[in-house]
Amino acid sequence: MSVARRLYLAIFLVILILISGIAGYRLIEGWSFFDAFYMTIITVSTVGYKEVAPLSLGGKMFTLFLIVGGVGTVIYALGIMVEFLVEGHFTGLLGRRRMRRQIEKLKDHYIICGFGRVGEHISKELAAAGVPFVIIDNNTERISKCEQEGLLNIEGDASEDQILEAAGLGKAKGLIAVVDNDADNVLVTLSAKGLNPEIFVVARAEYEESEQKLRKAGANRVVSPSTIGGRRMAALLLKPLVCDYLDVVAHGESVLFQLEETEIKQDTKIANMSIKDAGVRDKTGVLIMAVKKGNGEIITNPPPSVILEARDRLVVMGTKEQLERWQSII
Repeated sequence: MSVARRLYLAIFLVILILISGIAGYRLIEGWSFFDAFYMTIITVSTVGYKEVAPLSLGGKMFTLFLIVGGVGTVIYALGIMVEFLVEGHFTGLLGRRRMRRQIEKLKDHYIICGFGRVGEHISKELAAAGVPFVIIDNNTERISKCEQEGLLNIEGDASEDQILEAAGLGKAKGLIAVVDNDADNVLVTLSAKGLNPEIFVVARAEYEESEQKLRKAGANRVVSPSTIGGRRMAALLLKPLVCDYLDVVAHGESVLFQLEETEIKQDTKIANMSIKDAGVRDKTGVLIMAVKKGNGEIITNPPPSVILEARDRLVVMGTKEQLERWQSII
């Protein structure tokens, strides 16, 4: 039993002793509530003040039992309370409440279900990008690691509705299911989509046969580490320079050019204009690498005649200053 639960048990026993003492003296001696309460307190605390009134034989026998049971319970409760304070559980409890308040304030954040090796790398990437996120895991050691690193977290089963709701699923922008096995990832995906059908879910699949199940469960994207790892290793053999260049562009911290993903909003100035008429290259300097249309069609290296419509998603490349000018236009 955890220290917190033992503390709750000790407090319950102390209250039970007090109620029993008050009720006993009132029934046996016929004292008032205050006199019975006073006698119970000085008996349990072994202060040794004079009795409120002379005790009958029944009252004396009851007092003996109250001393044995009450003193033992109070000593046990004090010991648990000292342990609770010395081991930092009280501070931890306050920290958990403060963390819950922080999570309640989040909006458009991401939820990482599972803090294993993959989940830890995901959290580092999101933290580097300055994106808010919450971690859910039912492993105490992993949760302790999250707390040591100052990461918002919730300890529990990510497939349970109340845990997902506590992580702010209704206001979240996306969810990543990377718990220990494919079956749990399917459950997490089903639960998340059941509570928030609009949330974007990325799920990990250890086995190929699980990919279809995850998609049926509602996952928007399914990632297979073995498949991606195999393709990556083959590409490093066949096209090492291309891989190095893409790594630098996509993940480099000091790279001159960066890749960004943006969306054309309904009220954007260049909505329903062609790339040429919008003067994207002339006004901002960015290069439009790809356009994903509303129907799902992806146009790579789009020609100047392509119309930029509302809800189109674009992959653009440019320097930090060029991307800032691009953001000011869209």
